[in-house]
Amino acid sequence: MLGLLGLGLRAGHVVIGVDGVRRSIQSGQVRCVVFASDASPRAVEKVMRLAQAQGVPLVQGPTADEMGRQLGRPPVMVVGVRDRALAVGLGRLAREVPEEE
Repeated sequence: MLGLLGLGLRAGHVVIGVDGVRRSIQSGQVRCVVFASDASPRAVEKVMRLAQAQGVPLVQGPTADEMGRQLGRPPVMVVGVRDRALAVGLGRLAREVPEEE
């Protein structure tokens, strides 16, 4: 999964961070959202509700430190994927985040 996210970043197909991902979801550009397994509840809540309302799949990824290291950034809690094929590939590699009850 980390390798795919790195490729997606280099190709310009991912958005990093809560604010950027929220804007991209609102504009209909995101095909899936990858959350760090240790993402803060606030970050998850801010993005998860919007993604679910827009029908954007949610995927649980590795830790924020691992995602940040792979993407050349400080810890990353949320990544939005713009490319459909990349989103499908990530979905196959990870399980979707369950909806809140």
